[in-house]
Parts: sequence; C-alpha cells; structure tokens
Amino acid sequence: MGDISIHKQVQRILYATTVQEVWEPLLNRLKSVGFHHVLYGFTRFHTDSGFGDDNDHLFLTNFCPEYMKGYFLEGRYRHGPMVRWAVENSGACSWSWIAENHAHLNDKEREVVAFNQTSGVTAGYTVAFPHSLKRAKGAIGMSLEPFKGTQEEADAIWSEHGDEIEVLCGVAHLKLISMPLPKRMLTKRQREVLEWISDGKTVADTAQILGLNKATVEKHLRLAREALGVETTTQAVLKASLHNQIFTF
Repeated sequence: MGDISIHKQVQRILYATTVQEVWEPLLNRLKSVGFHHVLYGFTRFHTDSGFGDDNDHLFLTNFCPEYMKGYFLEGRYRHGPMVRWAVENSGACSWSWIAENHAHLNDKEREVVAFNQTSGVTAGYTVAFPHSLKRAKGAIGMSLEPFKGTQEEADAIWSEHGDEIEVLCGVAHLKLISMPLPKRMLTKRQREVLEWISDGKTVADTAQILGLNKATVEKHLRLAREALGVETTTQAVLKASLHNQIFTF
C-alpha cells in the first residue's frame, strides 16, 4: 500500500466524529491484508486485581456473536494469554508467543487457548498501545479466518504490512479514547450539573445558574452517579472526565 493511501486513511480517522467512523476504515484495511476478525479493547480502570466493570471498557469487534459469548460474555478474555502480554508490554506480538510460552501458562490461560483452538482462532497478531496513565490499557487483536489461516501466513502478512498496520491502529486508538464511552452516556442535564460542580460550584450555585431548585440538581447528580456506577459526586466528576462525558459536547 502506498504512502498516499496511508495518509488518506489516517486523515479519515483523524476527522472522524463517531466511533463507527473510526472503526470502519480500520477494519476494512485489516481485512484487505488478511486479518478478517478484529477485537479492540480499552479501559482506564485496570488494577492489579483485574479489569473491573465491563461497562467501563470500550470493546469493538467483528467476531461472530457465538465466539464473543464464550470469549467476552463468559469472561475468558480476562485470562487470555495475549491479553496478559498486552497488559505487561507494548508493541506488536505474534500469536506464536502462545505456543512458545505454553509451559508457563496457568490453567485458566490454557483453557482460553483450548477455547480458541476449538473456535479456530489461532493465527494472528496483537498490538498493545503504550500509555502514560497507570491504569489505562488498550490493545487490538487481529485474526486470520478461523480454521483457514496459519500463524506462518499471519507472520508473512505482518512482515509486509506490519509497520503500516501499527501506525493505523495507533492513530485509531488515540482517536477512540478521545471519544465518549457509549456505555456510560449521561443526559445533557446530568453533564451540565457535573460540569458546574467540577468548576467548584455548590449545589445552590448550580441551581441558580441553571434556573433549577436544589432538589432537582441533587436528583440529576444522583442519576449521574447511578449512570456512572459510583457512590460519590467526586467520583462521578472524575469518571465522567475519564470517559470524556463532560466538556466534550
């Protein structure tokens, strides 16, 4: 693929205003080189104890619902060997890493490997993105057609297109994490009250500014806390900010 085409794809992603406008050109390019199935994930809430609430993550994929039921909804992704690699590293890694390190995998990781083998998802690459934020983790996995492609074929694709793919995935990732998280969307009024509270205004100040009574402001703050899955307004302001829910509309 020539530089002009790369520039056009990057430009399209940079000017995107929705998640879908970022995802589609990235997915189309990966499919065009042979990576037909893709799974992207990002969270700002990873800790040593795990990934936390799935509602705080952004997941994008074109894997079939049956596979995602077993891999995502049943929680196997939390124990995926390449997920562990992505948490501990940054850059690109061939899925040959799994076979090379199979002796060092724990029982849950080996169960995920067995599940993927049964599903034919065995040949591909993972790209883990570097982050300056301690709890932020993001990665994208891409697979050849289940039961058809081999890891040798995936490695050959990467040898030819890997640098371009890393750039395109990196640009898409940076664009995606600047957008509001779809699962934690607040109403316009909830965003307004959180924005004024984050500016240091009291409930009474916020009520006066918005032409509401204090009880109504308190109600919107409570609903915002519930929508964000937190207990305090301070947490709500922080989480809304991390999810790009305030001062972005």
